[in-house]
Amino acid sequence: MIDVHLAKLCGALGLAVLLAQPAHAFSQIVTKDGVAQQREGIVSVPLPPLAGTVTPSASPEPAAAPAAPVANPPVAAPTAPADAGPQPTPPAAPATQPPENAPGTEPAAPDAAPDGEAPDGEGAEAPTTGEIDPSTVPAGAIAKTIDEEDAGPPAVIVYGEEGLPKPVRDLRHTLMAIAKTGDIEALRPYIQVGEEGTLLSFGEASGDPIQFLKSASGDGEGVELLAIMLEVLEAGHVRNEPDSDNEIFVWPYFTAVAVDKLTKPQKVELFELVTAGDYQEMLNFGAYNFYRMGISPDGKLQFFVAGD
Repeated sequence: MIDVHLAKLCGALGLAVLLAQPAHAFSQIVTKDGVAQQREGIVSVPLPPLAGTVTPSASPEPAAAPAAPVANPPVAAPTAPADAGPQPTPPAAPATQPPENAPGTEPAAPDAAPDGEAPDGEGAEAPTTGEIDPSTVPAGAIAKTIDEEDAGPPAVIVYGEEGLPKPVRDLRHTLMAIAKTGDIEALRPYIQVGEEGTLLSFGEASGDPIQFLKSASGDGEGVELLAIMLEVLEAGHVRNEPDSDNEIFVWPYFTAVAVDKLTKPQKVELFELVTAGDYQEMLNFGAYNFYRMGISPDGKLQFFVAGD
């Protein structure tokens, strides 16, 4: 009788020991050192623990995944959960940024400039607008401007004789009257010779000035050159280096502007002096290079010369 009870007790103890170990299906193969090995075609499936047993915390088996939520769970009356902790708040969806320069939005402010530097556009010198101070334009004259890059203030172009000093105005009238006669010899009293004389050429111009002008004229008599002089003096003029020892009035104004920036009406004025082919050569040269005339404020003919 004692042997029977002892056998039952040993069986119970053995069963408890077996239950305390992880249970595996018979298809799992274990080596001598107790490590489970997977073989091709053989699946190791851990068995769930029996009810009432405790699985050791150091078990190498991964924890079971949480159960998926039940779709459409029954709706119950809301009740305050007992001892419920703070519920996690789902992250807010990122705000949608409006596209840059979208209608109804203002452009973003520019980044701040480093210390000691002004932001772009602040403190920079404003470009020349080409506007003219009315007080600087002679009464009754027409003034225009043409901006030139890196060439200082725009040139003030004046048409007519208003604002010209009397000596300059008188010599202009005289030269225009001589040009209309066709007699180039009548220019002699107004052409000065010597080192400080009237400049007639950027090259060699020795000898008699009237003979030189005749040789430079296409007709050989100076008539063509007189016609050019008349057209030059009828064009608009500019005042170079005003209120200085080098002040001079120069015709035509094309000497002081960029030929590649002329408007169509200004090109018409230019083509009264030169041909379209001459204009193309000026574009290639980079400046006006036809005849020009300069008169100093005291009424002296300083130059009548072609080139630049």
